[in-house]
Amino acid sequence: MTVCIIAGGDCSDMRIMKIDLQKPVQHTFPVIACIGYFDGMHKGHQALIEKTISMARDRRCDSGLITFDPDPWVTLKKEQHVTHINTMRQRINLAARMGIQNIIILNFTEEMSRLSPSEFTDRVLSTLNLKGLVCGFDFRYGYKGEGNSETLAHDALCRVTVVEPVTDANGKISTSRISEQIMAGNVAYAADMLGYYYEIQGKVVHGRHRGHDLGFPTANVSATSEYIKPKPGVYAGYAVVHGRRYRAMINLGHNPTMNYRDDLSMEAYILDFNMDIYGERISIEFVRYLRPEVRFRTIGNLIMQLEQDARDVRNTIPL
Repeated sequence: MTVCIIAGGDCSDMRIMKIDLQKPVQHTFPVIACIGYFDGMHKGHQALIEKTISMARDRRCDSGLITFDPDPWVTLKKEQHVTHINTMRQRINLAARMGIQNIIILNFTEEMSRLSPSEFTDRVLSTLNLKGLVCGFDFRYGYKGEGNSETLAHDALCRVTVVEPVTDANGKISTSRISEQIMAGNVAYAADMLGYYYEIQGKVVHGRHRGHDLGFPTANVSATSEYIKPKPGVYAGYAVVHGRRYRAMINLGHNPTMNYRDDLSMEAYILDFNMDIYGERISIEFVRYLRPEVRFRTIGNLIMQLEQDARDVRNTIPL
């Protein structure tokens, strides 16, 4: 087990624990926790978190979130390039902002994947001094997903609370539905289900500076391939730099007019901004899809379209 206290920033005074079957430790502090993978930390997940925090407050103990790393699909299916809505770091930060005090990360090895539901309860959950456990109605665990909320309630040594699905007009809000909308470019609808704007974090790197030559200097953002990528095109959104949000015109594509590249690039023209941020980590938030990426016949036509895009960003989203 590793315990890490993160002070300052998003995770002020949060305790992060990593649980390994090979190094079992009995925890002494009482906690009420929710359990799941939590990719997206969407409104359905938020319902679990809100219930957990409420129960912890009533019982006067810590709140916690139990999750898995790596993604179970990596362990079970041997998939090497699994994409997600958020990275683990983002999920931890979001949980902290929502009020969770402890993140409990289970090292999801092949050995853990082979545990029966009762073995998972005995060897993992029983070590955590749980005073309450919150799960979704469709939570599965144990070998081949044989465990569910009913077996969990039967085997766990604490009260298990099952949270019903959170829905919208089109059904249950889920990670898969949100992922589909992001990939289709429907980032506004994805934000409705997430409860926040879809966000990609990365480092600003040097490009070929062609945007600067056109009067639209862009921040070229290099991000991990773990992220689900929105549909290529131009978006209105925000760039978050040093904790401050600026309106941004975001291009996700191949730059077909001047600077074609085979791989997908992400560039942001940050409005009303002139700081040197090369090498800095920033966040790009996608608010609304504006148009597809196209190849323009002349540079003049491209500049006219960029000017229109900038106006659309100003007219679409508030400061």
